[in-house]
Amino acid sequence: MTSEGPVPVRAKGGAPATTALEELSRDPSSRMRFLKLMGGGAAGAGALSVFLAACGGSDDNAAGTTATSGDTGETMTQAEQAAGDLAIVNYALTLEYLEADFYAKVVDSGLFKGAQLEVIKVFGDHEAQHVTALEGTASKLGEPAAMPETTFPLSSAKSVLELAATVENLGAAAYLGQAGRIMDKEILAAALAIHTVEARHAAALNTLLGKTSTPDGAFAAPASMDDVLAKVKPFIVS
Repeated sequence: MTSEGPVPVRAKGGAPATTALEELSRDPSSRMRFLKLMGGGAAGAGALSVFLAACGGSDDNAAGTTATSGDTGETMTQAEQAAGDLAIVNYALTLEYLEADFYAKVVDSGLFKGAQLEVIKVFGDHEAQHVTALEGTASKLGEPAAMPETTFPLSSAKSVLELAATVENLGAAAYLGQAGRIMDKEILAAALAIHTVEARHAAALNTLLGKTSTPDGAFAAPASMDDVLAKVKPFIVS
């Protein structure tokens, strides 16, 4: 599976099937229910607008303009839609396994002390909570991905911070890359919430390293599943 935009499909019986973002883009009432799910307010609306823009929508779509997608004539049942979402959730879960284990090993490495160590512990706790949430979602959809055995180069404090920044930036891009393919709005809401935290981690680490907090400018760049998995493969033993 890759993340090259929303999947143009048809639901069982020939009725057009839409991804969660497509439905939110074209249906104001659905969008309002989604924003309540996100906690409502300007922050939720702003985050949704960013996702729509980054994934190929527009502010006009966020205001209610009808969006269209391609039509391949392919059919997709509810079970197939759930299977697609499960694949995305397990992909995200695998990344969160890596991040949570990375921070746990950094804490145990003894390379950091004081305030820096406390920040690393906080980031690690966030990733552990993401793991728990995604495992629960995957269990509802089917079978959660197994936790891989990992290995990380932990030779110096600076190299660890650089790797942490790389991983967090990649994680934020990975969630953005899958947003347009998610069928279930509750899963999209969870992905958006996690993406935001990953992006904040990345911004903090980028700043700490003397780099720009927003390397892609005003709009974050999504990353495909294939690209992300290739980049994290060196950290997976089995």
